[in-house]
Formats: sequence, C-alpha cells, structure tokens
Amino acid sequence: MSREDLILIIDDEVQIRRLLEITLQSNGFNICEAHSGREGINLAASHQPELIILDIGLPDISGHEVLKKLREWYTNPIIILSVQSNEEDIVKALDSGANDYLVKPFRTGELLARIRSALRSNNSSEDAKAVFSIAEIEIDLVARTVKKKNELIKLTVTEYKLAALFAQHAGKVLTHQYLLREVWGPGYINQSQYLRVFIAQLRKKIEDDPNRPVYIVTESGVGYRFTSQD
Repeated sequence: MSREDLILIIDDEVQIRRLLEITLQSNGFNICEAHSGREGINLAASHQPELIILDIGLPDISGHEVLKKLREWYTNPIIILSVQSNEEDIVKALDSGANDYLVKPFRTGELLARIRSALRSNNSSEDAKAVFSIAEIEIDLVARTVKKKNELIKLTVTEYKLAALFAQHAGKVLTHQYLLREVWGPGYINQSQYLRVFIAQLRKKIEDDPNRPVYIVTESGVGYRFTSQD
C-alpha cells in the first residue's frame, strides 16, 4: 500500500477507533484518526485521505453536518457508521453525499468489502469510462446500449436511464428519492411505485433469476445498489 491509501476515521468511540485501526492497518491501509467533527474536517483538509469513515453521532457537531461541510469540497468516498438501523438517518446521509453506510456493530469483513468497493468505484469514476462492464453485463454510456453475454438487451428509455445511473454509481447505495428525482424529476420523489415497477422490469431483463438478483440488490427501506457480488 502506498501513502495514497490513507483512510480517515472520524469517531468519538475509542473502542471503535481501535477496532478500525487494527482491521485497516492489518489489511495494508494507512490511517489517521479524529474524535470530533471539527477535528475530522481539519484532518480531511490537511491530509486529503482516499476515503473517510464517518460516525453519525459525534460529540461536538452531528455527522450529518460534518458530511455536508465535507461535500462542499471533498470528492472521495465517505462511508457512514450509524449506531442503529435508523432508515431516516441513513437515507438523509446517502442523499447528502455519503457513498455507503454500515450499522454498528458491523462485521470487519463487510467493512473491508465496502471500502474496497468504494475505492474501486471512485477510481472508475476518475477514469471516466464510457463502457461499464460487470460480470456478464456491459453498459455503453456513449452508444446508450446494454448487453448481456454480448447480446443486446432491448430496454425502454426509462429502463436505460436507470441502468446508466446504476453503472455510473456502481457499488454505491442509491436512495429511492435520488433515483426518482434523477429519472422522473423532483415532482416524483414520493412516487415509489414507479421505481418498484421499473426495477422489477429491469431485473427481468438483466438478472438470471429476478427473484434472486445479483446485480441490482435491494437495501431494505433505503434504496438499491448495483454490484458485482465479488
């Protein structure tokens, strides 16, 4: 690992910071730590980490406020830690620019997988790829085509918009509200039935078994994630 693989941990719990420190360093990452929101913002500015792990419940200012301030200039991945699976908190964080979330207590293996996925997605975005390939699926953002096993899949305009959006944010949880706003417009952010119908249609066309999806994965109560399941 190079000095570029620096992860900033912003969490006020000593035990969590120690767990993250041991886990990340043993897997080759460099780390720096902050125990408050203000310290975290300062360290992010001075160290420019490749990724930030941010706790929602901080002693000085809320993690939501820290996230909002960071997203004014910080473009690398941010993974949120939440003490409980509060859907409202999670959705708010994702809509404010978080790339992913984990609920405490979390499994270290899952944390590492989420970190690697976020870093891969960030590197792909920087490469500005026109063609996105994942397992048997190929999405060409220039030709506006989707293929499976090199066979062209016929999609409606709306289905393609969804597929392209997933490709551009592979590995990231996209909330229901974000998808509705981006595909249908601001007036539809509460029309979740639209989304369910088109997700079901898209799954029928790209999944081997739509009832057991491996590409478009449901994040219960929050949204969807486009993933390789690797």
